Formats: sequence, structure tokens, C-alpha cells
Amino acid sequence: MNQTDTYDLRDPDFLALGMGATNMVAMLWTVAMGRRAVGVDMRGDPSLGVHWNVREELYHHLGLIDRLMLERYGEEGLPRRGNGTLFRLSDSLYRPDWPAGPVATDELVCGFTDTRIGGLIHHTEFIDDRWRDGAPHRQITLLDAPRPPDGPDPGRVERDMVEVLDSPSTFQTGAFQLLMLLRRYLELIEEQDLARGVEPRVRLFTNHRVVEDGFVELPDGRRQVLIEELRELDFRGKFHRVRAPGTGLIDLGVPKLFMIAQGFTSADADRLGFRQEDVCVDHNDGKGPVVAQADYLAGLLGVLVDGRLRRRIASEFDEEGNEYWVRQIAVGHEGDPAVGWVLVQVPDFKVFDPIETGLVPPGTDRDSVEYYAAYRHMLRDYYLEQTAAILEMPKEQLARVAMTYGPKLFSLVERVGKDALVAPNGVVGGDSFGNGHFMTSGGAMTGMIGHAHRVLRYWEATDAGVGHDAAIRSLADGIRADTHSWLQVSATEFSQALPINFGAERIEEIVATSGADTTARATTIESSRRLRHSLIPLDPSDWLRPVLTAGRMHAMDLPPLARTHPAARTEAQGGGDGVAVR
Repeated sequence: MNQTDTYDLRDPDFLALGMGATNMVAMLWTVAMGRRAVGVDMRGDPSLGVHWNVREELYHHLGLIDRLMLERYGEEGLPRRGNGTLFRLSDSLYRPDWPAGPVATDELVCGFTDTRIGGLIHHTEFIDDRWRDGAPHRQITLLDAPRPPDGPDPGRVERDMVEVLDSPSTFQTGAFQLLMLLRRYLELIEEQDLARGVEPRVRLFTNHRVVEDGFVELPDGRRQVLIEELRELDFRGKFHRVRAPGTGLIDLGVPKLFMIAQGFTSADADRLGFRQEDVCVDHNDGKGPVVAQADYLAGLLGVLVDGRLRRRIASEFDEEGNEYWVRQIAVGHEGDPAVGWVLVQVPDFKVFDPIETGLVPPGTDRDSVEYYAAYRHMLRDYYLEQTAAILEMPKEQLARVAMTYGPKLFSLVERVGKDALVAPNGVVGGDSFGNGHFMTSGGAMTGMIGHAHRVLRYWEATDAGVGHDAAIRSLADGIRADTHSWLQVSATEFSQALPINFGAERIEEIVATSGADTTARATTIESSRRLRHSLIPLDPSDWLRPVLTAGRMHAMDLPPLARTHPAARTEAQGGGDGVAVR
């Protein structure tokens, strides 16, 4: 088997296997500390299409990276935008004199526009539509908008992850735009160094993966890493990756430190013996601990949700009258009518069975086009019904709006590993180590603000004379602690009424306003007894196959929130008197 000569790439200080948010920020910390970083990813440019609610701490982390890079390399060693100005990560996320709105990161990087990718959250709203005393009831709490920071503050870099995750989100940005920002910055460093003929601080392999037997164990247990270049093709309706014709193995040598962060599942981590276990939560409903799982429908609508984070909790009832609580979230982007992400929870008891509802006759083959079409119709109908309730828009109007993704049914199942250390020189991070509830972007924040920052601490420790074994042990323990903080914050989202990520003071305000019982718990069904079709975690490859439902763009403000519960409105009320939210 032929092998590519890579003597100038071997033995990097840091090897990122998977270049998502966690590992790219870790690479930036590595370069800022004067080390060499190599990144490997098999998907080319980022493609994740969700929208993230971003905590203020990420802005401060990016600001510290900007400062460290300037102090270490000077302006001549920093990447520049296409218009010649310095490329600053913190400014790109948020700069008060730059406008928000529709923006592509590449437009910002090339200097075509000075539009920041981070939109501010101007409206934080909580709708409690749970029934009381056998009747529909609505309580709306409108919270003050979080104040954006005046500038990067290094003092905000050390906050505990529980505090970070449970604090209010300040910005909203497309995951794709933020990931592209990090990727372009790394690419420009690589291009700059190669053009100068100096040892590159960054090398990127963006259509590559570790080969099947590519973790070569050395006598001391450390791993040498071999990768291959890939070609991706759509073969008979499925994506396949094969080694690029005419290419051989690429030997990256023995990295001082490598981190696997490749999403919910990782074949690389599996090959090193890493395993995850389901997380169980005791809802205090007499059933004991059950798997932390919830099912959702996600969709991206052409609706101007704007700079808004709106949460809703509502009651759903099964045939026996048992009450279940379902949650919904609407996320937009300041000034961008194309971003209307709405996620709606599906109650445990609900089954999308076209035969049971009479949409297809008994005996219809479940693998037939007719059955699947009816099933998809039921998903879309339920999604639009629930979306209408949180957006205060008629279902019939929403049916005519363009949808660029979904509705996609998926299941959130919390899983976590026991130990992030998988080799004397390797750890598992990001969602590959563990995942909590995705509401308000907990995973992205845990990875970028928590796990990646632990890599900085690793380099600081070794600079201070701490041995590698002790430093990497501390890194692995820190990854585990951050993920468990995420699980701790997530627990309430499965059975309690109050939302996470509003902040302790805001939760107290909601309790004072609504009189909500913080000890009340929802009815749940143990996850193994749920009957669903196509329940899988959100697959990153979904974004490579976009599906557009044609329709119009709703570029007007959302209607005001009605004071009355949707189930209590009459036709004469026309939705009830509004509560202004703008």
C-alpha cells in the first residue's frame, strides 16, 4: 500500500479529529499558545444548518484568542480579510457599530460587507399554556432583553459551565456561519504560513478520515495516526465515502495530544474502546429512573421570528385523559426573515399511524409510497398545528410559507461516556463524549466554551512544568465535568415546567408572575414503550440533502401574543386581544 510523504506534518502538538465547533476552537487556543495544530474532517466545509443561541462567554473567549494571537504573532502574523483589515473573531461575532441581518460568513471574510454574524436577542418570551383546574389557561412572561457586552472581558472566561449554560443567551447565529468563521480563520493562517515558506501553524485535511487500522499503538500506549483522502459520492440514493483514486496513506505521526469530537457517534472513538451509556433521570413520578429521551419535530420556516427566543410549554392529553407537557421553541435572527426555526415536542403517547387514522386502508404495506406519504402528511400537519400555537399565526397561513428544512422527526437521547481519556495522548470531547438536552444550544456551548477551553488549560499546565500525564488527566476530567454540568442543567427540560437558559433571576421572575409550581412534574412514558417511526438523532449528513417546500416569505413582524389560550378562543375573538412583544 503506497504512502504519502508527510515529514513536515508529522507529530503535531494538537490533532483535531473532527472539525466541528469544539475542535476548531481548541485548534485556535493551540495556535494562540504557540503550538502547531492539524485538523482532519471528512465533510469538507461545514454544513450544519441549525441556529444557535449563544452565551456571552463565547464572545469573551474569542476576544481572548484575538488578544493572544496579536501578542504572540503581531499584526503581520494575523490573517486579514479581503479588504485588508485584520480578521478579528470577536468582532465578526459581535461589533456594536456593525449591523445585523442576513449575512454569509464568506461575504464578511472577503470584505464585501461589515455585517456581524451574531444577531442580538431583543425579545425573550415564555408562554405557559398548561391547563389549570381542568380548563385551558395562559400565562405570558416577557423578560428584559439581555444587555450585549461593551467589549471582550477576560474575566468572563473562567465561569463555571453550570453558570454559563443556565445564563441567558445574548446572541443568535447560524451554526453554519459560526463554523465557517472558525474554518476560514484557520485556513487563512495555513495559507499565510505556506506562502511565507515557514513551518505552518495550521494544516487542514478537510476530506479525510482515519483509516480502519489507523490508530497504531506504540509500546508506551500512545497512538500514531494514519489518515486517507476521500471522495464522497451519492450512490443509489445514499452517500458513500471511498478513498480518492491514486492516493495513499498519510502518516501524521504521533501527536502530543489528539481530541476526537465528531458528533453524537464516532467510529474513531469506538475503535479506541470508548463507549457511551444512556443517561437516566428520575422524574419523581414513582417510576424510578428512566432514559432521558424526548421526541421533537424540527423545521426551518421563512418567517421573520427576528431577534427572539420564545419558549412555550403546553398540555396534551391522551385518550385516557392523562396530561403530558410538551415544549416548543422558536428561534430567529435579528433582521433576517429567512430564519424561523421552530422545534416542537411530540407527546409520548402520540403515534403517527396512517392506518389507525384512516388515511390509508388496513393492510397497506409500511414500505409503500402511499403509506410513507400519509405518514409524512401527518407529521407536517401536527408540526404546523403546534407551530401555529407558538407563532400566533393561522395554520393555513403557515402552510403557504416556504420551508427549507423539515419537518424532521428525531429523538433526543442523552448519553455519556465514563472517561474522556482513550489513549495516553488522546481524549474524546464534544458530543462524542456525551450529550444533554439540545434546547438553547447546550451542546455547542459546552463544546466551544467548555471542552475547547480545557485544551488551553492543558497547554498552560505543560508550560508551567506539569507533566503530560497529569495535564491530560486533568483535561479528560474537565471534559467529563463540563458534560455533567450540561446534563445537570438539562434534567429539568424532561419533566419540569420552567425552561433552562433564562437565568436564575429570570426564572424567579417567571415563578413570581405565573405562580408556577416548581415541584410539579409531567407525566412521562418510559422510552422503550414509545411507538414511533424514524426516530434517530439529527444526522449532520441531512444538511447535504436539502429539501425545499416552496412557498412565500413572511417578512412581517409576528402577530402579538394573545392573552387567551388557543383552546379557549372563539371565532368572534379572532385570536383574542394581543400582548405586545415588540
